[in-house]
Amino acid sequence: MGLLPDNIDYQSTTRLVSGENSLNQLGDLVIDITRGKVLIVTDAGIKSSGHVERAVEVLKAKGIDVAVFDQVKENPTTREVDACVEFARTVHPELIVGLGGGSSMDTAKGCNFIYTNGGCMQDYWGVGKASKEMLPLIAIPTTAGTGSECQSFALIVDPASHRKMACGDSKAAPTISILDPALTVTQPYHVSAATGIDAVAHALESAVTKKRNKVSAHYSTEAFKRVIHGLSKVLEFPENLEARAEMQIGAAYAGRAIENSMLGAAHASANPLTARLGITHGFAVGMMLPSVVRFNSVDEASKKIYHHLAVESKLVNKDSDQEAAVNAILKQLKILLEKVAAPYEAVKSQLNANLMKSLAEDSQKEWTATFNPREMTSDHFADLYRHTFNM
Repeated sequence: MGLLPDNIDYQSTTRLVSGENSLNQLGDLVIDITRGKVLIVTDAGIKSSGHVERAVEVLKAKGIDVAVFDQVKENPTTREVDACVEFARTVHPELIVGLGGGSSMDTAKGCNFIYTNGGCMQDYWGVGKASKEMLPLIAIPTTAGTGSECQSFALIVDPASHRKMACGDSKAAPTISILDPALTVTQPYHVSAATGIDAVAHALESAVTKKRNKVSAHYSTEAFKRVIHGLSKVLEFPENLEARAEMQIGAAYAGRAIENSMLGAAHASANPLTARLGITHGFAVGMMLPSVVRFNSVDEASKKIYHHLAVESKLVNKDSDQEAAVNAILKQLKILLEKVAAPYEAVKSQLNANLMKSLAEDSQKEWTATFNPREMTSDHFADLYRHTFNM
């Protein structure tokens, strides 16, 4: 899965198990950790697809007792987490499985925080606030995008403020992630599109943040090489398991990059679009991304990194200048955003001067804004919105 650069000291907390039908290994992987009860956290759509039933069968074949919580919602709030915790307290699990998209994995992590450490989700907003050990977690993504399967953060919405709380702790990271491309084939087109463009944004943003380092640079590059081309293949040929595997690995690598370098202004400006206008997270990030890339390319170090990414992904040759590389990335993003049918008009129809001002102010308060390579003010965010939606 790609060699790391020399002269680093790095150990990932999450073991990756990948390959077609790797879900069949779940029982053996669980037994290596515990023979106690397993709680599967998922949503109704994943359950109806048959993936949950298959996971339960694999576990029961090994004599493992299983309980299923299937009430996860998109962009989970503290309410869904609390409901999951209440359910967990009735079944007493010794291991949690997050099966589904980022929302299922985030809910599973959120449940793990409170079930093992008590309190409420707001108590863990930030980094390293869990004082007690947490249950082992196995993440099984059925989408290729969020990278949550390789991250120690749970993103949970506070329903009062509509803010996404990033609750991170190394103890919350999945012990194992199973990347089975066959599980992603059942995704509707719009889910593959939204999660896929999110993965592209993760690779691009994590590459240039203020926290970037050798480890994140490696994973950002390896992720970008896979997802910038893999997304088109998946959307055009949804049954192509090789392309889906590339997207899964790319999304996981992007997750590892985020774990080491965080994100930037595209995510900071996207979250308010989701909170205030209900725009699907992946589409919101994707729409903001080109404006952010152009904005950040004024920074010489970022422009150099964009050139590296464009060369490594064969968007330009190594002799191309940096401006040509940035333009090549922007051109490819435009192509992808057209393919995924990003809802520009749906946002534009709701925007006005007062709302844009509020969105910009919300964006500046987002944690990820602090990691952007260029300093961000609310005026900068307002300019990004105006540029993105031609206002």
